[in-house]
Amino acid sequence: MRGRIVCFGEVLLRLSAPSGQLLLQTPRLDTCIGGAEANVAVSLARFGHQAAMAGTLPENALGQAARDALRMHGVAVDGLRFAPGRMGLYFVTPGAVLRPSEIVYDRAGSAFAQAAADAYDWPSLLVGAAWLHVSGVSPAVGGQAALAVLGAMEAARALGVQVSFDGNYRASLWAARGCDGAEVLHGLLSHADLAFADQRDIALALGQPGLAQAGRGAEAALACFAAFPHLRRLAATQRVQDSVDRHQLSATLYTRAALLQAGSYAMHGIVERIGGGDAFAAGLLHGLHSGHTEQETLEFALAAAVAKHSIAGDFNLASAAQVEAVRNGRLDVRR
Repeated sequence: MRGRIVCFGEVLLRLSAPSGQLLLQTPRLDTCIGGAEANVAVSLARFGHQAAMAGTLPENALGQAARDALRMHGVAVDGLRFAPGRMGLYFVTPGAVLRPSEIVYDRAGSAFAQAAADAYDWPSLLVGAAWLHVSGVSPAVGGQAALAVLGAMEAARALGVQVSFDGNYRASLWAARGCDGAEVLHGLLSHADLAFADQRDIALALGQPGLAQAGRGAEAALACFAAFPHLRRLAATQRVQDSVDRHQLSATLYTRAALLQAGSYAMHGIVERIGGGDAFAAGLLHGLHSGHTEQETLEFALAAAVAKHSIAGDFNLASAAQVEAVRNGRLDVRR
């Protein structure tokens, strides 16, 4: 477990309608701190790793609260800079029964989006790092953010730091920029050692829409490995939904030599789906950084994602021991 894991991206303020209500059905909104990369950093810190967050926050009380929320969970925040601007927001209408959840982003012009790509001193930010984790949601925010993510990945590769990239495709953010992001995502994937992407992400990045069809996951993985020589591992979850709070979740991990699978979990009475993919990413990084076998790593990552579905908010606050309890099916009250 030597070396830090540095996560780079935008820390967000989330505002949610109360459970069972539509947005602004009543004046009340519940708030919490989140964001894809921050979620990974918090989860890794909870698992006992040296996790650090890099990015830009607004120079106001909201930015300070976001920094303090990360620090409270053990994430190193010395890589967060403050600048004039606004806090990135997103609004959630929780789903129920057969009505899916809905998200509205309000991130344009945020301090993170406006930060210049060269505002980050990557040789200093990556000192002592074993991994850099970034995601495809950050470049969707704006051109400078896209250049900043690319610069971080290039610096990590030059410094011998392994790069983890979560596709995290957000169609609405890319549409606001007037593109689908395929060219940008292709460039970012070329620097990744580990990628979290399913066949739809791969089809988009490679410009091969046929790969997005059901049943072509293995073919998509082979095409991805052929296109990106640095890529060593490709992971994704598979979800079957019966209703908003009844899902089945499984996972796959492709390497250049093998396909590994983790069995399906039936989840009833889901508390929170948001952040499940980030919990999976953190679980996989935990296993790889801890020297576990790839099969053990995949099983832990899937159990971490399942555990997140029982915890409200963006952050997965489960410890490694609690994730192992999920993995081993231990439901007895712990006393």
